[in-house]
Amino acid sequence: MRVVFMCGPAGSGKSTVARRFEAEGMMRLSFDQEAWDRGFRAMPLPDGARSEIDAELRRRLVELVGQDRDVVLDFSFWSRAMRDDWRRLLAPLGVTPETVYLATDRRTCLERVRARALGHGDDFMLDPGVAAAYFDHFEVPSPEEGPLRVIPGGTDASA
Repeated sequence: MRVVFMCGPAGSGKSTVARRFEAEGMMRLSFDQEAWDRGFRAMPLPDGARSEIDAELRRRLVELVGQDRDVVLDFSFWSRAMRDDWRRLLAPLGVTPETVYLATDRRTCLERVRARALGHGDDFMLDPGVAAAYFDHFEVPSPEEGPLRVIPGGTDASA
């Protein structure tokens, strides 16, 4: 059983790679898709909505792990604290997640976010200042956090 944390700033290519994992049979849980399905079309979300979505995705993850399903979490995992928090959820279940970090440069990420068309749950538009702040405050994962795979540019899911 495998759990993958997709990790990278907005526009890095996380959802593209996560969908490849999904096509290979993993269950994909997406924070953005869940927000979209609840009618949200702008980020950041109000705190109450963010908390509700977080709780629901945690519940689903535990349920899927209990069913011995492979899961890819299509979140940003923007901070070490966030990654550690989700690892603590999985530890009692005997799961050590793998982090897949999409090392995409700032210019590319911001261009991709700017080109979004608000057409689906992976396509949230962000104010350019918000997108830049998300990139600038992103905490790059390190090998001491646990299993880590780095994908340059966010374009290749092979491994």
